[in-house]
Amino acid sequence: MLVIDKPAGLAVHAGPRGGPSLEDLLPTLQLGKKRVPQPAHRLDQDTAGCLVLGRTKPALAMLGALFAAGRARKTYWAVVRGGPQGDAGLVQAPLLKVSTKATGWRMVVDPQGQPAATEWRVLGRGNGLAWLELHPRTGRTHQIRVHCAHLGHPILGDARYGGGAGALHLLARSLALPTEPAINVTAAVPAHMRAAMAACGWVA
Repeated sequence: MLVIDKPAGLAVHAGPRGGPSLEDLLPTLQLGKKRVPQPAHRLDQDTAGCLVLGRTKPALAMLGALFAAGRARKTYWAVVRGGPQGDAGLVQAPLLKVSTKATGWRMVVDPQGQPAATEWRVLGRGNGLAWLELHPRTGRTHQIRVHCAHLGHPILGDARYGGGAGALHLLARSLALPTEPAINVTAAVPAHMRAAMAACGWVA
């Protein structure tokens, strides 16, 4: 396995419109193995942080099973507009993918969608923002982004879901895997998030 710190702005997979992606860089991470490593899960293009790659077929299958069973502990940090009144909670809101010619596709909270649950906790507040720690119990597309917006506090820079223009303030902060030996990795806070997080009390 390899765990990388994916930069914001780099897509994991090549999209229909082309452009650079992690797929272009995977051969440089082969490092003597017969196979090119492959991502075991996904991160949005504009989300920075921990991404694990399987270097062999058995490793990729094992990682896939861990993620499918919910045994991979993923921790995200986000800076949101406003902030929840409480200090912690759980969002349980099913998510459905919808698409229109005018606006393209997006995820929405809908009773007909797939079950989705996200734990959240406030780590700091300031300047009309809140710094949240989030643990997704499920792995739906755009889950954390939509659930934060559903709380009434979209992620800063998430124009698609009401967070305004600018860089997306969402970090896949850490990943814990119950492998042998266990893996626990943490990604650094990217430069574009530091000022907003410092306003909420984060200290580098």
